[in-house]
Amino acid sequence: MTRTLGVLTTERISVGMVEGNQIIGEVLHYPERDDDDVLRSLNADALVAEVANQIQMAAPKEEVRSIGLGVPGVIRGGVIEESPNLQQLKGYNVQQALQLVLGQRGISATVSVCNDADVMAAGIAATRGQLDRLIRVWTLGNGIGFGRYPSTEGVWEGGHSVVTLDPKETFCGCGGTGHLEGIMGHRAMRLRFLDLEPDEIFEHAQAGDARCADFVRLWHRALAAATATNIHMEGPGKFYITGPNAGFVNIDLLNRHMQQMVKMSPLQGYVFEIVPGGADIAIIGAAVNAARAARTL
Repeated sequence: MTRTLGVLTTERISVGMVEGNQIIGEVLHYPERDDDDVLRSLNADALVAEVANQIQMAAPKEEVRSIGLGVPGVIRGGVIEESPNLQQLKGYNVQQALQLVLGQRGISATVSVCNDADVMAAGIAATRGQLDRLIRVWTLGNGIGFGRYPSTEGVWEGGHSVVTLDPKETFCGCGGTGHLEGIMGHRAMRLRFLDLEPDEIFEHAQAGDARCADFVRLWHRALAAATATNIHMEGPGKFYITGPNAGFVNIDLLNRHMQQMVKMSPLQGYVFEIVPGGADIAIIGAAVNAARAARTL
C-alpha cells in the first residue's frame, strides 16, 4: 500500500508515515531533543542529506508515493527565499535538492515543500475532519508562525506583521522594527527581559509585578492587532492558537483587545481556540499538503 511521508524541519527533523490522516508507526527525530543549533550548524547540502537519511530510515522505498516537507520561511516553487531560523537555506531549492538526493538512493517519490506554519494548519484541518474549511493558525514559539489551510499563493509571514510604530521595538529575529514576533517570540522575550525567562514573565505578571503585567498586556494586544489585520483582509472565522507558548494566552484578555480593533459588525464573528500542536500534527499536515499537490500534477 502506498503512503505519504510527512517531514517537519524546524528545531529538529521529525519524520512519520501517514495514512488516512493518521501517523502509522514510529516518528523519527534528529536530533533526539529539540536543538536548533544542531541543524543551524549544517550547511544546506548537509541539512538536506540529513533529511534524506531520516526519510530513508522511516520509509521502505516501495511504500512512498509522495513526501511533504515543512520548513520555516518564505517558500515559492520549492525555493527557500528567506528563512531567518535556518539562514543557510536562503536561496536554496530544497525541493529539487531533496528529490535529487532521494533519487540517488532509489526513492522516486514526489516532494512538496511548504511553510511550517501552513503544515500545522493542514494538520489541524485533517485531524479535525475540516479539510473543507478555511483554517488559520497562530503558532507561538521561538518564532511566530501564521498558518493557513488551504494554502494559497502569497508570502503569509504573519509573524512579521507590523503591530507597533515604536522605533525601539527591534527584537524580531529578522531585524525588522515593530514586528509581532519581536514582541511575542520566545527569543524576543528573552532578549527583552534578560533577567527573566518567558514563563517567569507571565508568573510575575500574575503576582502583580507592574513591568511584567504591562508587557503581558502588550503581548496580547500585539496578537490581537495581527489577527484584526487578517480579519480585515480575509474576513472573520475561527483562529486556532498552538505551539510551545500557547499556554500563555488569556483568551478573555485577547478578546477584549479584539473588541477595540474590530468594529465592523460583519467582521465580528471571530473565535479563538487553543489546541495541542507538536510535530505529529505538523507531520500529518505536511503529508496532507503533499498528497494534495500530487493530485494536481
